[in-house]
Amino acid sequence: MPLDASLINSNVPHSARIWNYWLGGKDCYEIDRQVGDQIVEANPHILDIARAQRAFLVRAVEYLVGEAGIRQFLDVGTGLPTANNTHEVAQRAAPESRIVYVDHDPIVLAHAEALLTSTPGGRTDYIDADLRNPDGILEGAAKTLDFTQPVALMLLGIAAHVTDDAVYDIVGRLVDALPSGSYLVFCDSTEAIHPEHQRAMIKQWNEASDNPRVNRSPEELARFFEGLELLDPGLVSVSRWRPEPTESELPAEVDSFGGVARKP
Repeated sequence: MPLDASLINSNVPHSARIWNYWLGGKDCYEIDRQVGDQIVEANPHILDIARAQRAFLVRAVEYLVGEAGIRQFLDVGTGLPTANNTHEVAQRAAPESRIVYVDHDPIVLAHAEALLTSTPGGRTDYIDADLRNPDGILEGAAKTLDFTQPVALMLLGIAAHVTDDAVYDIVGRLVDALPSGSYLVFCDSTEAIHPEHQRAMIKQWNEASDNPRVNRSPEELARFFEGLELLDPGLVSVSRWRPEPTESELPAEVDSFGGVARKP
């Protein structure tokens, strides 16, 4: 899939490219770096959040593959590829794993060839779809994933872009389609640790970016796990979800809370 230059406007900041910049990626332009730096100035903790969220993804996928035996992943709102994408983590441990990425962003679509790689025994696919269209996501994912077998649904930092309560029904529709033994891996931004910085970041983000978002309280985030079996340590700052055992003390909390839950 060749990169379509007509999809790229290097004069307008773009949320996926800004996030890519924070994670150390190279798929960004000067305007993205400028706005990214402005957001960092408003909220100096955002870099810690971005890195902690990616580390949470890695630990969660390693657990699901290594201990829960999951071999199928539906990653919605994948963003631009950086290091340790879901398929890379899963297929390192289980080469037969199947991963479907979902995003509606034309910038991400243009870069999808970086995601459409797989081990010979597994499969990686990409769906051009919006979280707000769960039925379209499920229809497309069924071409690669077997929904009679457990699937891990990955929603990392994406639900915040649906800024009203419709998001609960949307996520519920996706979870309802999964068979027993499936998992939800979820995290999103809060104002629990550094409220002033988080509010300033949201204001800066929504003024400069093309994809508005909202912070939610941990109590609001807990609603996404209703009816599921939340694994220890529960809904916590992603930096404190099963941190590496080599760490002598708990890492500092960040304003992204999440967890992993099993569908009974």
